[in-house]
Amino acid sequence: MKNNSAEKTFFGQPRGLSTLFFTEMWERFSYYGMRAILIFYMYYAVSAGGLGMSQTQAASIMSIYGSLVYLSNAIGGWLSDRVWGPRRTVFIGGVLIMIGHIVLSIPWGFVGLYSSIAFIVIGTGLLKPNVSDMVGGLYSLDDRRRDAGFSIYFFGINLGSAIAPILVPWASDGFGFHLFGNQTNFHAGFSLAAIGMFIGLIQYYLGGKKYLSSESLVPTDPIDRTELNRVIKKTIIAIVAFIAVLGVMAALGKLNIDNIILLITIVAIALPVYYFVVMLTSSKVTKIEKSRVTAYIPLFIAAAIFWGIEESGSVVLALFAAQRTVLHIGAWHFEAANFQTLNPIFIMLFTPFFVWLWDNWKKQPGPGGKFAAGLIFAGLSYVWMAIPGMLYGTSGRVSPFWLVGSWFIVEIAEMLISPIGLSVTSRLAPKAFRSQMMSLWFLADATGQAINSQIVKFYTTKTEVAYFMAVGLVSVAFGIIMFFFVKKIQKLMAPEDLEA
Repeated sequence: MKNNSAEKTFFGQPRGLSTLFFTEMWERFSYYGMRAILIFYMYYAVSAGGLGMSQTQAASIMSIYGSLVYLSNAIGGWLSDRVWGPRRTVFIGGVLIMIGHIVLSIPWGFVGLYSSIAFIVIGTGLLKPNVSDMVGGLYSLDDRRRDAGFSIYFFGINLGSAIAPILVPWASDGFGFHLFGNQTNFHAGFSLAAIGMFIGLIQYYLGGKKYLSSESLVPTDPIDRTELNRVIKKTIIAIVAFIAVLGVMAALGKLNIDNIILLITIVAIALPVYYFVVMLTSSKVTKIEKSRVTAYIPLFIAAAIFWGIEESGSVVLALFAAQRTVLHIGAWHFEAANFQTLNPIFIMLFTPFFVWLWDNWKKQPGPGGKFAAGLIFAGLSYVWMAIPGMLYGTSGRVSPFWLVGSWFIVEIAEMLISPIGLSVTSRLAPKAFRSQMMSLWFLADATGQAINSQIVKFYTTKTEVAYFMAVGLVSVAFGIIMFFFVKKIQKLMAPEDLEA
């Protein structure tokens, strides 16, 4: 990839970065805009524009939806590397995402909901990992602009994520003009999400032709016909097996949405266990590499616990915002869905400080210590949410600053876990399993949200205090326990030091 001065037209970066910046910005706009209002659409009464689900089922579906999105990332990476190449894979993914939002914008009820989930899960799996990969492909390995380029790219992700929870609920409310009377028109909001993805696709297609290399059109490790046939056969077998399981469930009278969610939860937990077993028993992995994989296990568990709490912003905290929060500050009124903007805003505010901190803290803790501290902060964000119910009861509404405080605390946890996790994953990966190890990092999020899909069923306003305290204290306890094993984890991460 060229790096001459003529290309430095996007904040001093290759021009192709602007194409990928806006592609991911619009994709995140569409995704987080949809998630900001989806739970309300599912459990609001039909007379209020919703589907009339139970609150517990809606919360469970929201969590498993997020889990499926991260489970699908592995498929997108494989298709890019072996079949389509990253640029084509991203475009196909974007089209599927747009179709998913279009389906959701049409009042097709449950058929529209589940069809939309399928389209968006597959589309996001194709798009998200490969956009990041193409950003890296804009730079040579020794290009000093790489870190700054990724920082700009991640800013785009959070910019789209921050704008969406403001604009999409606003569209659902008739842009402030009450175009739909007193009823919320969720489909108008979903339409705006579809339009956002459409804009992203148009600029990606046009910008890609001008500024992205032709190398991005071809797979890095193209699959031959013989191997492709084997993969197709295995895929068909897996699909048939899955259908057979559903058939057995139907025969036993157990085929319902709750049991399907339970089945996906089991898969999301079993898959990382499978990955760890394969790596720890493989002859391709050296003794030192196996030690590093062992060190990664507690980090993975910690990440899963963290993501279960962090990703609850669009589930449990969304319910708290709608049911227990005063939705105005003085004369300023806002929607419950608007709170979803706090996550990306705090990330953008905290990132410069934490970059400075890691650059200047000479005796900073290792990954184990940072993860342990992150778990404690994540747990405290939930303990914090138990306080208003303890002080004032759970029948009335409380200040919105309780939610602001919770997001403030949990985003400190994210700064301690998310970027550190990406770095340590690449550092500890065995040579023969580099891509699989990165898939494991995303599987931590999938596992956390899958487990969340089971425990959110216990959240109601009546169980609010006990729920927040129980989940929060589990995270805090695990963080404290982890602190006692920091040195052990560090030794396992660097076993060559023990042999020296």
